[in-house]
Amino acid sequence: MSMNDTLANALSHILNCEGVGKNECTVRDASKVMKKVLEIMKAHGYIDKIEFIESPKGNTMIIGLKGTINNCGTIKPRFPVKVDDYDKFEKRYLPAKDFGIMIVSTTKGLMTKDEAVKQKLGGKLISYCY
Repeated sequence: MSMNDTLANALSHILNCEGVGKNECTVRDASKVMKKVLEIMKAHGYIDKIEFIESPKGNTMIIGLKGTINNCGTIKPRFPVKVDDYDKFEKRYLPAKDFGIMIVSTTKGLMTKDEAVKQKLGGKLISYCY
């Protein structure tokens, strides 16, 4: 089975496991970007633990779930955003102001929209979670 967007697949798998009420889920073909996105989600209290297992056949992640995710997903296409334009996309992807997180790829690495605004950085939108 070929997978094009592994991050989108991982986030939808996490959402499905949350919906069924599982307390952990396993994601295959884990990448560095996926790991960083999940670390940001963990820092904001959406997931419990991340266990990264490297293997020659492809990396695997075991993710501990808390049951706190209402929705999460990737943003396609990866819109380029200036600092002033974040609000427009926040209205589109998040249900309310200051509710949930948007993850942005900047020149200083992946971070939340709030951190990017503080550092006055634009970037490309990667994903959202609330």
